[in-house]
Amino acid sequence: MTRDNIIGLILIVGILIGFSILTAPTEEERMEAQRVRDSIALAQQAEEERRRALEEAVDPMEAEPLPDEIAVEDPATADPEVVERIRDRMGLFSEAALGEEGFITLENEVLKLKISRKGGNIHSATLKKYQTFEGDPLQLFKGEEDRFTFHFFAGNRNISTETLFFEPHYKDPRFTGQDSIAIEAVDSTAFSMRAYTDNHTPENPSYIEYFYGLTGDEYMIDFHVNFVGTADVIALNTTYLTLDWEIKMPRQEKNREHEQGNSTVFYKYANDDVSKLRERRDASDRLLTTIRWISFKQQFFSSVLISEEGFSNADIASEFINETEEDYLKNMSASIDFPYNAREDNFYPMQFYLGPNQYREMQAYNLELERQIPLGWGFFLTSWINRFAVIPVFNFLDQFDLNYGIIILLLTVILKIVLIPIAYKTYISQAKMRVLKPDIEELGKKFPKKEDAMKKQQATMALYKKAGVNPMSGCVPMLLQLPILISLFRFFPASIELRQEAFLWADDLSTYDSILDLPFTIPFYGDHVSLFTILMTISTIFYTRFNSQMMGSSSQMPGMKTMMYFMPVMLMGIFNNFASGLSYYYFLANVITFGQMFLFRIFVDEDALHRKIEENKKKPVKKSKWQARMESLAKQQEQQKKMKSKKK
Repeated sequence: MTRDNIIGLILIVGILIGFSILTAPTEEERMEAQRVRDSIALAQQAEEERRRALEEAVDPMEAEPLPDEIAVEDPATADPEVVERIRDRMGLFSEAALGEEGFITLENEVLKLKISRKGGNIHSATLKKYQTFEGDPLQLFKGEEDRFTFHFFAGNRNISTETLFFEPHYKDPRFTGQDSIAIEAVDSTAFSMRAYTDNHTPENPSYIEYFYGLTGDEYMIDFHVNFVGTADVIALNTTYLTLDWEIKMPRQEKNREHEQGNSTVFYKYANDDVSKLRERRDASDRLLTTIRWISFKQQFFSSVLISEEGFSNADIASEFINETEEDYLKNMSASIDFPYNAREDNFYPMQFYLGPNQYREMQAYNLELERQIPLGWGFFLTSWINRFAVIPVFNFLDQFDLNYGIIILLLTVILKIVLIPIAYKTYISQAKMRVLKPDIEELGKKFPKKEDAMKKQQATMALYKKAGVNPMSGCVPMLLQLPILISLFRFFPASIELRQEAFLWADDLSTYDSILDLPFTIPFYGDHVSLFTILMTISTIFYTRFNSQMMGSSSQMPGMKTMMYFMPVMLMGIFNNFASGLSYYYFLANVITFGQMFLFRIFVDEDALHRKIEENKKKPVKKSKWQARMESLAKQQEQQKKMKSKKK
């Protein structure tokens, strides 16, 4: 292995290790995260105490909790004292506080939504084309421990929509009176849930409405919240309504730790880029300017609330769930403020995206939702390579209905063909250095002393110059390939197309493959054995050995052989928990590169290369200004050394 290869390999490993170190929380960050958790807990406790105090202040005589369900068909048969307490507690929403839990199902080709009568919101969202790693229906959220509720004051009472019972309002006459609404791909429908106030009459309607618009094959849902005829109900001094949206995020993937580390809250300001909370620790933030959308993002799926007019401001948070609750990942929350005009009807047009983090699917909405997919957005070259090269080629190959293992193989071959000029230039540079190796060793014998290191370096550079060889020409091509390497490092783990796609012994190319589950955990390795990672490591070691044999042993860099063989072993520990599709790609890339080296060795005439270098040595070399300055500086240093030695 040449010095250029080693420099490139060190840079690559350094970047990977640096990335893992930078993203790992420090002790101070962990302490800060704990402080944030404690602050959030105290704030939530204070908020709960405040709400409880408000309720008690409104109704100090209430000693018993209100029942959860009272038959809405005949509230007159309920306990009069309980009904009276409800009416006193809920004010002009007392009728909406009487009801019976139930669900309306909305369904299209890709989504199945359960709309709760209590609260009127989406109780659960199931993606019909996807399953969890255990083969169960994939639910973005399950409803039992999730919240979606508006808070406001009405008649000096704190009202939450989650305590109100909504009635279905059928805008599509085809489904009037039905509890299950299903449409096909070319169809669409609209449906709403309404919580009526006690002031409501057909002539003077007064209600809160959640409107749902569904298209047959779309993950995007029209979702409008309307406050109609509530001017005499909601307090006149109300300027804002608060929406509390909380999800206890369920686990979907085999590698819980990896999925947890790729789940967080994303958001986009109205006139700015997409941003997010830190994934690797508990985090929270207060967004004080207009927000276009807020997303609770998992590794491969997202729940996004989008406002056409923008949210005024919001408090967002993401909190890890302990490993003991292995079926869940994080608690995510957003408290969003909506401007409210108490003297007129208020309409809030929004949308819900409940679907996969698939690049083309998200990009089609022109909302920058695709920025949630980790394609290397922090470095423009990485994102460009993924967006304009890798993804188009991948999608083109996907049209032929091939196994994704074959698609990765073809993608690797195409990339290697495109990179042949760079690989060839690297090989030629290595061949030139190999031809010059005897001459460089002679210089080492000519200047064996340490104090002659500067003279040796000058002589070596002069030899390179005279022979027409640039020692950095082999390193530059490797650096040019580095953005592609990083791009694919980002692409494969983030590609939902690989999710639950089997190839050979791997049952899911989006996560690690395991041929042996260990009954214990090996530090820095894991609790399983990934065969693709082992193949990648072995192929890297063979390639390193082959390259080293081609270049011969290097006396100039003692100890580097050990490092060259240690690096693949170290990478094996890192990649053992990564997507098997990524390890498979690197294995293929190593094998193809190995084959390229054999072909280059056959077709490149090193004797002719040696003759050309010898001819270049005979030509006069014109010194550059930089070289002249360097020689002048070296002479000055030599003179200073001689003067110091004379003084001694």
